[in-house]
Amino acid sequence: MGETEILAVDDPGTGLEVTRHRVPDYPIDLGPVTHLAEERTRLHGLSWEHFDARMLGSTVGAELSGIDLSRALPEPAIRDVQLALDSYKVVFFRDQDMTAEQHLGFARRFGELEVHPFFPSNEMQPELVKFTKGVDTGGYENQWHHDVTWRKRPSRSTILRAVQVPDLGGDTLFADMCAAYDGLSPDLRSEVNGLTAIHDFQRSLGRQVPPERMEEARALYPEVAHPVVCTHERTGRRHLYVNRLFVDRISGRTRAESIDILDRLCRQADYPEYQCRFQWEPGSVAFWDNRAVQHYANSDYWPDVRIMERASIVGDRPSA
Repeated sequence: MGETEILAVDDPGTGLEVTRHRVPDYPIDLGPVTHLAEERTRLHGLSWEHFDARMLGSTVGAELSGIDLSRALPEPAIRDVQLALDSYKVVFFRDQDMTAEQHLGFARRFGELEVHPFFPSNEMQPELVKFTKGVDTGGYENQWHHDVTWRKRPSRSTILRAVQVPDLGGDTLFADMCAAYDGLSPDLRSEVNGLTAIHDFQRSLGRQVPPERMEEARALYPEVAHPVVCTHERTGRRHLYVNRLFVDRISGRTRAESIDILDRLCRQADYPEYQCRFQWEPGSVAFWDNRAVQHYANSDYWPDVRIMERASIVGDRPSA
C-alpha cells in the first residue's frame, strides 16, 4: 500500500469564524449554531414541582415523568405543565393509561377544544380527531407543518395520544421555530419581517370536500392572512409561521413570485439542530405548542397499523 502524505495539522474548522457559513452553490448553511447556547443553558437549568423533565433536543422537547394524566390534576400541576410547554415547546409523557374521555378532560383544562371539519373523529367524541393508518391508508403528514393554519384562529396547542403504534417506525419530529427565526441571516430577517402569507385549506385538504359542497366550505373557511413572523402570545418570542402544506403565497405576490422566499423559510425546519424526535410507545402522549413548533410525522411504517387521537386547543388569531 502506498504512503499517504498528511498535509493538514489542524482541525478543518481552525481559522474559520465560529458562526454559520453558506454551503457554496446551495441554499443551506453549516457550522455551529451558536445562538442556541443561552436558551439551551436556561432550559437545562429548569426544575419542576409536579414532575421531572428530561430534555430531548437542544432547545425543544422534554419528557415529563412522575405525573398521571388520567387523574384530575390539581390546578398548580396544570399550571406547571403549561409553563413546561411554554419553555420546551413540546412535552411528552410515557405509560399513560388514558381513555378517550380522560384525554379530552385533560385537554379541556387548557382551553376550548377544536372540532376539525375535514378529518374523521372518534365516533363518540367529535373533538378527538382520529388518524387510522394501515395497508390501505398511508401516512401523508410527513411534511413540516403547523396544524390548521388555514383557520382565522388556528390551534394554540395539541395533545396527541397513541392508541396503536407499529413496533418500529412512525416517530414524530418537532422543529423549534423560535430558534429558526433567531437563526435567520440579518438580510433574510429584514426581508420577511412585516410580510403576511395567505393560508388556504384547499391546498392539502380540498379533496376531503365533495365538489357540490366546495362553495359552502369556501364560504366557511375563506383564505386567511397571517404574519410570516409572529409574536408568541404567551412567551413574547418571535417565530416563523409558514409551511408548505397550507401556505399558498405571500400577500401581494403571485404564487410563482412567492415560492423562493417560502422555500428559504420552510427549509429552516430541516436543520436537526432545531429538532427533537419522539419514538412512540403504547401509552405515549405528546403535547405541543402549535405556534412555536412545526411537526413531521415519519411515514416509514407501511403496511403496519398506526392509530392516534388528537385534541386541539383553540388559539387566538396570530399577530406580528
